[in-house]
Amino acid sequence: MTQALVDRHDVELAALAAAGGRREFGELVRRHGSAVRALLRRMGAQPSLADDIAQDAFIQAFQRCGEFRGEGTFVAWVKRIAARLYIKRVAKEARYVGEIEQDDVAPAADQAGLMDLDEALKALSEPERLCVSLCHGAGMAHPEIASALNLPLGTVKSHVKRGLDKLRARLQPEPAQTLGRTQHVG
Repeated sequence: MTQALVDRHDVELAALAAAGGRREFGELVRRHGSAVRALLRRMGAQPSLADDIAQDAFIQAFQRCGEFRGEGTFVAWVKRIAARLYIKRVAKEARYVGEIEQDDVAPAADQAGLMDLDEALKALSEPERLCVSLCHGAGMAHPEIASALNLPLGTVKSHVKRGLDKLRARLQPEPAQTLGRTQHVG
């Protein structure tokens, strides 16, 4: 009896997909499709664009499945493909200018509610969001990001550091408020 697809490891499924296994590749898409789309949305893609690019990334991954050697996770490999496709799309549409023109920061979140990562990422400038997402979402190294975005390495490092600093500040829990009581010592 053959092993069920859901019980197989990604590396094994990728090897079978490289040999033409469409069902096996379909299982990889089922497992990792939402993570790839989430990365693209965090990078700034609208949901429909994220879906389109994710689909293109999985098509490319299927065509190049023989190149996946299992040195990292399959999902990280597909995320890198998707991130590169998104960068190409953004550059083609001339929405990314390669430099910070202004530090657009969204208004502060409602103090009573908790801000999630997606909302916090929206508060970053486009270059910061893109660099942070590529570094921590797609697992790309700073030199790789610099090459992909055609930016100086120092600029990429600055975008990542500035973006992470802003995320930490926005996601940090508010200090517990005192109840107006004073503590007596003694």
